[in-house]
Amino acid sequence: MAAQDPRTKYSNADFPQQEQPIPGLQKELNPKPDCGETSYTGHGRLKNYKMLVTGGDSAIGRAAAIAYAKEGADVAINYLPAEQVDAEEVQQVIEEAGRKAVLIPGDIRNEQFNYDLVEQAYAQLGGLDNVTLVAGHQQYRDSIKAFDTASFTDTFETNVYPIFWTVQKAIDYLEPGATITTTSSVQGYNPSPILHDYAASKAAIISLTKSLSEELGAKGIRVNCVAPGPFWSPLQISGGQPQSKIPTFGQKEVLGRAGQPVELSGVYVHLAAEESSYTTGQVYGVTGGTQLD
Repeated sequence: MAAQDPRTKYSNADFPQQEQPIPGLQKELNPKPDCGETSYTGHGRLKNYKMLVTGGDSAIGRAAAIAYAKEGADVAINYLPAEQVDAEEVQQVIEEAGRKAVLIPGDIRNEQFNYDLVEQAYAQLGGLDNVTLVAGHQQYRDSIKAFDTASFTDTFETNVYPIFWTVQKAIDYLEPGATITTTSSVQGYNPSPILHDYAASKAAIISLTKSLSEELGAKGIRVNCVAPGPFWSPLQISGGQPQSKIPTFGQKEVLGRAGQPVELSGVYVHLAAEESSYTTGQVYGVTGGTQLD
């Protein structure tokens, strides 16, 4: 039998206790997440497509960007300037796949930057076929009393507002057949009390995906969403989870382990590719077993 047991395809051993300051670097994460650098094999499903990926330096965004390149696309990635070292690793993988990599650092909490980001990606790629919105902010708090307005604002300005701003500009360039892929979370359906703001922002992304799909479908542009469960990433060890939860992160899922970002690659590729041409307004859960209610 060629298929692998999903419970043991990747390690289910405890992660080493570790902590990094925000935003966290994949280069310093132990163990390194598998983002498809060597494990993902493309089949030409996105040949000559032009893709923009926010949060493309690490983890889920990195996996999407690498998969797109290995499927034949040129890719622009956005990331924070502090994440330059991770972004350069992604650039190397994309270029080794024979595709063009465009690096566009900047803070998506800034409204004008989002408009500039789309324009730069379009100009440097020579077109735009897909916008994949992955960049996110997650910081746990022990109780509702520990949350404040500033933390809620920061989370929504990172997770939700850039979708609105980026899509506003992108529809100036996206043609019929183009796609937009947002990234929500299992938290958008099953919120944790230590992630009130993050969970609420991810629920908002689901709603925004559906309303955008209703409007943009009339223009021939498809809009879908990926909702991951617990995936190993720098987000988790830079305040996304309590340190006490890091060693056993993901082990409560049905499959008994955290996901690796490459395990999301196929979903992002599928939603951008022609094979999903009749799919829009949908949320694809990749959760390790947790149901999206």
